[in-house]
Amino acid sequence: MECTRLMQGNEAVAEGAIAAGVTFFAGYPITPSTEIAEQMAKLLPKIGGTFLQMEDEIGAMGAILGASLAGAKVMDATSGPGFSLKQELIGYAACAEIPCVVANVQRVGPSTGQPTAPSQGDVMQARWGTHGDHPIIALSPWSVRESFDMAVMAVNYAERFRTPVILLTDEIIGHLRENVTLPSPEEIEIYPRRLPKATRAEGYQPYAVGEDLVPDAARFGDGYHIHVTGLLHDETGFPSGCPAVTEQLIRRLHEKISRVGEEIIHTEESFMEDAEYAVVSYGGTARTAYEAVRTARAEGIKVGFLRLQTIWPFADAAVARLAARVKGILVAELNYGQLVGEVTRAAHGTHVRSCLKYNMLDFTPQEITAAIRQMSEEVRA
Repeated sequence: MECTRLMQGNEAVAEGAIAAGVTFFAGYPITPSTEIAEQMAKLLPKIGGTFLQMEDEIGAMGAILGASLAGAKVMDATSGPGFSLKQELIGYAACAEIPCVVANVQRVGPSTGQPTAPSQGDVMQARWGTHGDHPIIALSPWSVRESFDMAVMAVNYAERFRTPVILLTDEIIGHLRENVTLPSPEEIEIYPRRLPKATRAEGYQPYAVGEDLVPDAARFGDGYHIHVTGLLHDETGFPSGCPAVTEQLIRRLHEKISRVGEEIIHTEESFMEDAEYAVVSYGGTARTAYEAVRTARAEGIKVGFLRLQTIWPFADAAVARLAARVKGILVAELNYGQLVGEVTRAAHGTHVRSCLKYNMLDFTPQEITAAIRQMSEEVRA
């Protein structure tokens, strides 16, 4: 029987993660993500799971990686300063191919910034915060229900690709409350933990891969010999100083995700049937941008809307298709200008204008509508 509940975005993240099979959460309290930890502390013991509050953000990230290696589906939650502290271990997870989810409820920075104020300033940190050539998956919900759904998706992608996945939400969505009807357990698709297909006697190697380029590494304690390292390694998991092995591993880490193409790059279009212009946005700002587009259309401006649900890998093909259909694109984001550069690159010469805000306040629809007018005037000039 369906049940509609009043829920907060952060609460929905926690419940989505548990619905996807997360049984271990480690974290450190930080505004505006703390409600995720509180909900996990409340719910995990009821299902035999484990909640662990660590002494700091680095310890929390290390704890979820250890639990993941032991076979648990895991999540951590944080905000900007804590996300910065986790970057070394996010890189370790990418290199060692340890499935994990980090929910980052963004707030104004840099440094301690403005702890309770909304921002989308961690977009580039999500992609490039940890050093070296590495892939990343980052998802951005715009509602409470989508916070639940994307938490499920994040856990599934982490398990499928054995990689860290960033749930890149923000203070607007994290603290938003909406009436939500959640899916029943049988409606939720769950990707299981990958397990070895061969025994040690059959020559099992923890980082050997099949057609999908993802290893089926054994869990600690299952009787396999496993070596895990942040050094670049061969199929055995042990470090290798060979240039060919180094090149092969770095390429494979990227290709295991890039080869699935647009399957994991989710976008949503609105009002595009007759659009001459378009607004691109994501997360909490997308809610305001959507209303601004409706207002501009009521004024006679033929403007459409593209919402980015997957931030990384970037939606190059979707933006290129959009650019081929319109005369100008407005990118609305709550930062000093981060994703607008990616849109400009993918738009291949179509006029791109940014609408930015970074003063602790979220957008009003009127501000984005005014920017739409200015963009249309620039294109016509």
